[in-house]
Amino acid sequence: MNWKVISRYVGIALLVSALFMLISLGISILDGKDSTFAPLLVSFLLTALVGAFPFIFVHKTTTISLKEGYVIIVLSWLLSFVFGMLPYALWGGPFNLENAWFESVSGFTTTGATTLAFIEEIPHSLLFWRSSTHFIGGLGVVVFLLLIIPPGSPVRLRLTNMELSSVSRGAYRIRAGKTVYVFAYVYLGIGLLAFVSYLLAGMPAFDALNHAMSVCATGGFSTRSLSIAAFGSPLIEFVTIVFMLLASLHFGLLYISVATRSLKPLGNPVVRFFLISFLSVSLLTSLIIRMSGVEPTWGTALWHSLFQIASVVSTTGFAVCDNSSWPMLANVMMLFMAIMCGCAGSTTGGVKADRMLVLGKSIGLQVNRILKPTAVSELRLGGRFLKDGEVAPQILYIALYAVLLALSVLLTLLLGMNNHNAFAASISCLSNVGPAIQELGSLGNFADVPAGAKLVFTLDMFLGRVEIYPVLAVVAMVFERRRG
Repeated sequence: MNWKVISRYVGIALLVSALFMLISLGISILDGKDSTFAPLLVSFLLTALVGAFPFIFVHKTTTISLKEGYVIIVLSWLLSFVFGMLPYALWGGPFNLENAWFESVSGFTTTGATTLAFIEEIPHSLLFWRSSTHFIGGLGVVVFLLLIIPPGSPVRLRLTNMELSSVSRGAYRIRAGKTVYVFAYVYLGIGLLAFVSYLLAGMPAFDALNHAMSVCATGGFSTRSLSIAAFGSPLIEFVTIVFMLLASLHFGLLYISVATRSLKPLGNPVVRFFLISFLSVSLLTSLIIRMSGVEPTWGTALWHSLFQIASVVSTTGFAVCDNSSWPMLANVMMLFMAIMCGCAGSTTGGVKADRMLVLGKSIGLQVNRILKPTAVSELRLGGRFLKDGEVAPQILYIALYAVLLALSVLLTLLLGMNNHNAFAASISCLSNVGPAIQELGSLGNFADVPAGAKLVFTLDMFLGRVEIYPVLAVVAMVFERRRG
């Protein structure tokens, strides 16, 4: 294990964070050196120093092993969390050590759960840093690294597959070396279009910038305590729905659609399954909340359902209403969507629509084999036949998700959470959704969650963002070394 090489690439990830701290520092200066100037300056200097040291003194190399690649992934995320919490912890206010850690992890993993009750009281510079963690985490610490790692590195393709894995990748044709650039182009394009659209819809420039960074990352940090509801604008809400859904689709398919000027790539079976699921659950939810009397009209019920389900399935977490007043059945349906979420190759979390579709088809295939044991049956996804070696990892991932969810619920119950919050918040954090139900709902916050439970939830966020396997690989390497 070449720790010098590992430190070089982890340092690059920290330098990215330092760059956005510097921009936040500039905003503080423009605001007359507000109360965050000193915290941001110290945070920037520390992060830049630690990041630059190995980058300067360790020579660039193309020889990175797969094991080193996994370590780079895990350490890049973990150290980003640690240095990302510095501006919060040094500024103080509502950010004690546990809250600063929670906010940092939630930001970088694009979860969007917050400990803040009165967001408008936070200085603009710190709000910008908060949204920046979404922007960095959405593009992916790993993707930033992949833009720097030499194309000739044998590990680059494998790291790309880990970050952008998808059982539907056969539906488009992009050269392996260009995949990371496609991801970056689409991500930045969605962010820029969202920013311009918010401005045209009447949102103030600072708010538009922060919400654009959040929506392209499917994060959910807002500059307002009432989230999107604070603006009271149906047009802004419509813009948000559009970009939440766009950011939930496979970026490769979006790129091909733009490049070919055709919507045909979006006829992918995973995309169809995702959109049909979204619309079906939205309509059922609107029916439930209207008939329960929560919403006064059918139009309002449908609009709020469309927005909130889009927010959950995209793991963005923005809000136009308080789902804590919804009937339990509506919240259960919302939690189901929080487990599935968007498509692989997007910035969303959860088990992904791809895996849920493969699971459903696998169950149907197995039933067919039982009924017709002599028939030759294969799992087909669009124009491809999936081999058992492609299907098994997807089913195993869902099983791992279920095991981690059960462990999280058990631990948080032992740490003082009630039944509903332990289950819903565990799903929300493991899927990087953000809001849950009741007091942790769309307009709630995690400030009063016990410290131990916050730690469990941040672990959920981390595992959900890196998709479990890289962490398991690093843990396995640690045990191998101990046995050796």
